[in-house]
Amino acid sequence: MELDPTDMKPVINRLRRAQGQLAAVTRMIEEGKDCKSVVTQLAAVSSALDKAGFSIIATALQHCLAQDDPSVDKAELEKLFLSLA
Repeated sequence: MELDPTDMKPVINRLRRAQGQLAAVTRMIEEGKDCKSVVTQLAAVSSALDKAGFSIIATALQHCLAQDDPSVDKAELEKLFLSLA
């Protein structure tokens, strides 16, 4: 299943924010910031990436169910979903 860039706009935005957060984490480590702040920001990046992954899979599942797309292996989608857990 191809991803529709229009449907993925919120995911793209989330990933861009996560990219900025990750750059900030790297900078924080380079500047010797305190551990709590670094880990807090790293957790935020991790959460943003998880949410982006879940959103992509949710969109794919909706597409499959709505169109009963035979080209998409539902077991593979389930495996992808579980890989994010």
